[in-house]
Amino acid sequence: MKTGLFFGSFNPIHNGHMAIAEYIIENTDLEELWFIVSPMNPLKKKKTMLEDHHRLELVYLAVGDDIRFKVSDIEFSMPKPSFTVDTLTYLSEKYPNREFEIILGSDNLMNFHRWKNSEILIQHYKRLVYPRHGNEMPDILKHKNIEIVQAPRIEISSSFIRESISKGKKVKFFMPLAVWNYIDEMNFYK
Repeated sequence: MKTGLFFGSFNPIHNGHMAIAEYIIENTDLEELWFIVSPMNPLKKKKTMLEDHHRLELVYLAVGDDIRFKVSDIEFSMPKPSFTVDTLTYLSEKYPNREFEIILGSDNLMNFHRWKNSEILIQHYKRLVYPRHGNEMPDILKHKNIEIVQAPRIEISSSFIRESISKGKKVKFFMPLAVWNYIDEMNFYK
């Protein structure tokens, strides 16, 4: 079964994430898409990061009962920081009948060489790459294990949402309503 893995801190998850996920599941040969909530990205700062269980809950709220999507906290029980290659090794051993593919934005592809054991990922896992604003698509895209997904460019970012909330601005229509309600009730990012 072809399964896409959409890794992220999802701090918070927003409509851009959901639109990309839906576009990819509807326009590729993936049968399922898993949101892998990462506890700590080694390339990001943890300063404004919500606690793991809150970010996981936000993703569950965003996905709701959509059976095309699964939410995973697999990296919560793995050594920190979490590395994609370790997660994929574990998942490939646990689910040998699944063919895992990595979903990432073109901005992450630009730093892919910095990922732990990137050469293993490049050789053994297909990468579905969607365009991100401000990032030119690099020459590496000609690799056999890369598929460009022409998803619409969504100009929403988690950092924009966090900054807006911290300034007292309403951004409830930038994310699923259940996600906004949880963030607002918990006074996150203020």
